[in-house]
Amino acid sequence: MRVIFMGTPEFSVPVLDALVQAGHEIAAVYCQPPRPAGRGKKDRPTPVHARAEALGLEVRHPVSLKTAEAQSEFTALEADIAVVVAYGLILPQAILDAPNKGCLNIHASLLPRWRGAAPIHRAIMAGDAETGVCIMQMEAGLDTGPVLLRKKTAIGAEEVTSELQDRLSVMGATLIVEALETLPDLRPEPQPDAGVTYASKIDKAEAQIDWSQPAEEVDRKIRGLSPFPGAWCEVQGQRIKVLASRLAEGKGLAGTVLDENLTVACGKGAVELLRLQRAGKGAQDRETFLRGFQMPKGMQLSAAEDTQ
Repeated sequence: MRVIFMGTPEFSVPVLDALVQAGHEIAAVYCQPPRPAGRGKKDRPTPVHARAEALGLEVRHPVSLKTAEAQSEFTALEADIAVVVAYGLILPQAILDAPNKGCLNIHASLLPRWRGAAPIHRAIMAGDAETGVCIMQMEAGLDTGPVLLRKKTAIGAEEVTSELQDRLSVMGATLIVEALETLPDLRPEPQPDAGVTYASKIDKAEAQIDWSQPAEEVDRKIRGLSPFPGAWCEVQGQRIKVLASRLAEGKGLAGTVLDENLTVACGKGAVELLRLQRAGKGAQDRETFLRGFQMPKGMQLSAAEDTQ
């Protein structure tokens, strides 16, 4: 098929690669514009932009698709279909209608659960046992279109968002190739009204760890917000991000370090901190981190009521 690809972050790159490898003609790649990044604040192309250029594909990054000019340029590509995955802009109806076979979205949840911006983070933070990928026909509503294909996967007990994201990206790449190969035979399945939830964008304000919460909730927050924005706590006046954890045995005053393995008491139960990051430093596993920063048994990470 003649395909317009629309995606921006690293999550979208395996999908672009899969479409190229499957022999589809990529009419153009749409992504978000380069933005300032790094210490020099120089404009940096997005991961999809960089990969598309490496593949010799035409790249477009309009600020909006609402203008008549942008819509005319899109329509002029005469695509059979558009494949959209984590693009970052809402598609107006004129864009949705332009390709002969419409627009397909790769969504990283089991719709209608977790419509919206952050389905992977929210699934982990909510303690979902499983998630997956849906191939959805796009319409004007937010992730409301009928589903053509879906595939489930279990969420690991210690899996963090970046790890689950990588797995779902590969799943999505495989599933979209299957969808395009079998498109005439697929029957769109309308999403049920029951079970709709929304995955709101992650707010940095929700990233501070509250040790008075049960260990299960603390662990889910740590894993769900890893690596970005990163759940954090203050230790000796320094902000420390916690990027990996697991449930552990132990109890005590919430926020207290219980042993040399960085087991920390929560409101109920405890969590073991496995990967941490100091401000201005790289992420480190627990053993490496403790060689440069002391968090001895008995240290209080935050004030809380005794929960013993």
